[in-house]
Amino acid sequence: MKSIKFSKFWENLRSNYWFLPTLMAVGAIALAFVLLALDRADPTDIHGLGWIYQGGADGARAVLSVIAGSMVTVTATAFSITIVALQLASSHFGPRLLRNFMNDQGNQIVLGTFIATFIYCLLVLRTIRGENYQLFVPHLSVTVGVLLAIFSIGVLIYFINHASTIIQVSHVIADVSHDLEQVTDRLFPENLGHTVEDDEDGSADDIPTDFEASACAVPSKSTGYLQGIEDDSLMHLACQEDLLLRVQAYPGGFILQGSPLVLAYPADQVTPDIEARINQAFVLGRDLTKQQNVAFPIQQLVEIALRALSPAINDPFTAVRCIDRLADGLARLVGREFPSPYRYDQNHTLRIIAAPVKFETLADNAFSQIRQYGCADSVVAGRLLSAIAAIAPFARHPKQRYILQQHLEAIWHSSQRQLNYKQDLEDVEKKYRSALAALQHPQAPPKPIH
Repeated sequence: MKSIKFSKFWENLRSNYWFLPTLMAVGAIALAFVLLALDRADPTDIHGLGWIYQGGADGARAVLSVIAGSMVTVTATAFSITIVALQLASSHFGPRLLRNFMNDQGNQIVLGTFIATFIYCLLVLRTIRGENYQLFVPHLSVTVGVLLAIFSIGVLIYFINHASTIIQVSHVIADVSHDLEQVTDRLFPENLGHTVEDDEDGSADDIPTDFEASACAVPSKSTGYLQGIEDDSLMHLACQEDLLLRVQAYPGGFILQGSPLVLAYPADQVTPDIEARINQAFVLGRDLTKQQNVAFPIQQLVEIALRALSPAINDPFTAVRCIDRLADGLARLVGREFPSPYRYDQNHTLRIIAAPVKFETLADNAFSQIRQYGCADSVVAGRLLSAIAAIAPFARHPKQRYILQQHLEAIWHSSQRQLNYKQDLEDVEKKYRSALAALQHPQAPPKPIH
């Protein structure tokens, strides 16, 4: 299993604009030295090849100078466009979505291509010698520089199209929905363990009767958002030190310095070294991430919907798209087995108690805020009800259907209070009746979503 710390490190590298362009610049430096070495060796007569540059030193300098100067100008333009795109994303979709744009490798490859071409031309340009020196014109290297310039033009055309695409709301919503699908597949794989609903208290007897009295809290040594927990490290520590750990903090929560991370039993076996190792298993950071937090992409979709419903934007159709994606995400979640909160070692000894995120919490994140701000619009209210009706066949447990019905009733009552036009209310009522029937009379569940 990939370490959460390695995942965080790799995610930070991907979201930095310097990483990939730096790699491409290093590649350009290596390419320049290799081609210059071939030009100096001159193992074959390249003058007979029509596609190789045949000009003199002055012409080679002029060509490479034009290419290098053009790359600087184009790089500045591309960087300016990228900054404008980030500003638009922050204002229209929310600041939490900036990381998605920073992770976009298309922009990084474009900037890296321009920078690499510029550096390559500079390195080749410095080696050209005219008649006043020992004559040297790197014909092959200059030719490759021209090819890189032609390739950069193609990359520029791609960048113009890409920059206009990634800020489109449909692209942003689809990208966040894809993140939700990925984190669902990673955290809730199909056919894993027991369902929480079926076996929620089945292992409570394995908890020592004096756990609350004899356990001690292990406090956090720093402040930040909990981005993930090193499950394997925590399990290894519990087995090695013969401890029972109950996790008190969960990914996505804000941890204050001194607040409890786990309750460790028995307390007399907990040393400062063990406290430090427990703290190392909890990865804190300045921002929320999707690594172990399935609610994060749901909250991003809700944030886009709420901004679309604001009076300043007033775009209910964008909110409807977000609701459709939320319905797809929740349908995947209700079709998966939620893992048991009780984790055992190889000897079937209870070592960790870590309650997973509940479907009730995820449903609240998806529906509550949109209901509060969107039920004054009949289209949004109707789509919320239709979304619940679409999720209902995938619900595997009565408790999930009960939670969905609670949201259904809340949406209907909010619509009754906020909709003044009779025809709008009648249309919403039809969808409410349809969704209620889907919940109260569930059909055979469809095939699982893959």
